[in-house]
Amino acid sequence: MLRSWWTRTSLDNATGMIRIMLPCLVSWDVWKERNKRVSEARIAERFSAEQNGDFDCGKVENSDNQLVQQNEPDEHSEKGCMKHGICSHEVLRDRESDSNSKGDHNKMMRKASFKLSWWCKGENGDQHKHDIVSFEKGNITTAERSSKQISLKWESDPQTLLILTKPNSVSVRILCAQMVRWLKEKKKLNIYVEPRVRVELLTESSDFNYVQTWKDDREILLLHTKVDLVITLGGDGTVLWAASMFKGPVPPIVPFSLGSLGFMTPFHSEHYKECLDSVLRGPISITLRHRLLCRVVRDAAKNEYDTEEPILVLNEVTIDRGISSYLTNLECYCDNSFVTCVQGDGLILSTTSGSTAYSLAAGGSMVHPQVPGILFTPICPHSLSFRPLILPEHVTVRIVVPFNSRSPAWASFDGKDRKQLAAGDALLCSMAPWPVPTACQVDSTNDFLRSIHDGLHWNLRKTQSFDGPRDL
Repeated sequence: MLRSWWTRTSLDNATGMIRIMLPCLVSWDVWKERNKRVSEARIAERFSAEQNGDFDCGKVENSDNQLVQQNEPDEHSEKGCMKHGICSHEVLRDRESDSNSKGDHNKMMRKASFKLSWWCKGENGDQHKHDIVSFEKGNITTAERSSKQISLKWESDPQTLLILTKPNSVSVRILCAQMVRWLKEKKKLNIYVEPRVRVELLTESSDFNYVQTWKDDREILLLHTKVDLVITLGGDGTVLWAASMFKGPVPPIVPFSLGSLGFMTPFHSEHYKECLDSVLRGPISITLRHRLLCRVVRDAAKNEYDTEEPILVLNEVTIDRGISSYLTNLECYCDNSFVTCVQGDGLILSTTSGSTAYSLAAGGSMVHPQVPGILFTPICPHSLSFRPLILPEHVTVRIVVPFNSRSPAWASFDGKDRKQLAAGDALLCSMAPWPVPTACQVDSTNDFLRSIHDGLHWNLRKTQSFDGPRDL
């Protein structure tokens, strides 16, 4: 009885399974035939579109003759392009086979698709550079660099100005008083000055009581939320001082030349009314001067994020031997790659704006200030082959004092805030996200070339006589 029940049950189960699977197999054959027809129709349609010059590269035929939609969003892509890169592909027709047989539309050759990914550190990094590098039909090209200068156009009229002056100068004090009075009476603007300058103005006349200032460092941190424009009266050092006051975003700076060298001060004080009229009316050409973000990591730190307060520099950070009679011994890394070991008087990490300062005196090259990069310049190296470098703006430079160093090193930031670096300490330098916008008299390139001609007398020599010996 048990054997009879088991046989009958097995036959019933087998019959049920056949009834279930048979429709599935029939449906599978129907779906496969339909998919084949759709694929052939799409291939013919794409072939026709290619002949008409209206080819859509959004679909690519893979090695299994299946069509893959490339612009569908997934975890790594966005609509039309990759989130961390750009995708490009093209289906090419085999022209030789087409010329031999017009009806053979299925003989297609595919150009390999690929993606360029921009690796960046951190979640908020912006190193994708979609507007710089693009590629179409599998060919990589760089975007055409515009010859136009950066222009700033006011969407609303400036209301508040900050005036910073060079100290201990009678001529600057007189000019500041005249400028403040003119800006208040003629332009109806709110004026901020340093506490020292406000005391000087009130000493001259009590009519300057409308001039505003700040009381502590906490109010300085909020200046960028109040000030629309910064005016500096002095030399390049005054511009450096103005930039150091802003630990984040920096308002546009209008620098007037009242110093000895003026690489960053194109405006002349004699025509300050015309200059400020033009600046306040806009638009104006500006130079975006990049800054370095410097952090000191002590040997006792738990990780590289356990640093002292970051320091922003507009010109350079210098690591030297200080008063020690021994050569500096510094290990240098670019991201995670070892660069070199510096043995000499020291090393300069400079911005391109600082390329005409200490870096130039140490043998570095002059670089246009809007070129984003980090200048790596040794100071009196004990090696004839140690030449300066220019590194890209996205790297992080790490300078380490090794444990076998005979003496500590000293770091100075734009010539001040000097810090000692003991054995095991490190200095991290990277490009800061907040540049310093300075107004141009003409444009960025014209002002830069004029400054090196006037300030350094660059390549100034007598013209060769035209009546000398000539080639026959």
